[in-house]
Amino acid sequence: MRIISGNFKGLKLNIPLNKKTRPLKDITKESIFNTLSHSNKFLFYIKNSIILDLFSGTGSFGLECLSRNAKKVIFVENDKDALKILFKNIYKMKLMEKTKIIENSVLNYLSSLEKSNYKFDLIFVDPPYKAKNISELIEDIYYKKILKKKGIVIIHRNKKSDENYPDYFKILDTREYGVSKIIFGSLIS
Repeated sequence: MRIISGNFKGLKLNIPLNKKTRPLKDITKESIFNTLSHSNKFLFYIKNSIILDLFSGTGSFGLECLSRNAKKVIFVENDKDALKILFKNIYKMKLMEKTKIIENSVLNYLSSLEKSNYKFDLIFVDPPYKAKNISELIEDIYYKKILKKKGIVIIHRNKKSDENYPDYFKILDTREYGVSKIIFGSLIS
């Protein structure tokens, strides 16, 4: 697992030795960033954006954003082993001032937010493939109003998963890579 582009291009990231954390594969990550940069369905710029990385694991997605000049990334993770590696990766890249780590479950973190506390340009949702509460997460994001008006939500799922999303979640694009499915969406006010 490595940083694909930007200021830290080629830097190898620490990865977990256990099977509890599913690192985001480089090819999937590269495809996500290519879609963000070159989509004809929506426009998005990583530079100077504020990112929320939910179920962040070892931080591969958020750290890639920082390498591409995102302004700040908030990582939310509750697995102790993944958190240790996330801290090491952030320290290795010397990006402590551009990051914040929330040691909590994603649902607890989202429910603790007040409506006006944070506004994110991009929210990356990468739950375990077995997770069934994706609609609940989208609902929390929507009702807490934490996504900026032209913000993007990216959901990483197993391509066999078949979730129903709320009507106010507008799917902008869907891509499949190997066993993964990436859903790019926005929230309609």
